Amino acid sequence: MKKCSECNEVMEELTSKTPEEVDYQYYKCTSCGEEILNMAQLHQVANQYRLMKSYHVKLSKWGLSLGVRIPKELTEKYKLKANKELIIIPEKQGMKMIPA
Repeated sequence: MKKCSECNEVMEELTSKTPEEVDYQYYKCTSCGEEILNMAQLHQVANQYRLMKSYHVKLSKWGLSLGVRIPKELTEKYKLKANKELIIIPEKQGMKMIPA
């Protein structure tokens, strides 16, 4: 049983959805209406958003190199155009692409 930090009354655990239909649990005080998320719940919602915002693309053979198609939504968001340069930074678990 969780107690409210504002009025020290009992909080009940409820379930709701974000506008993007991601389920999450939170606590609401039965007395003052204070609402809180704990860190585990917050991380769970953040991970679901990361999965929603990921893109899966296929690599194509272009001469001796490999090419990747960037989805239209990302080209518009980052104002990418044909023949524009990107900086690729190798990282521990992947790579980061940054418009030059």
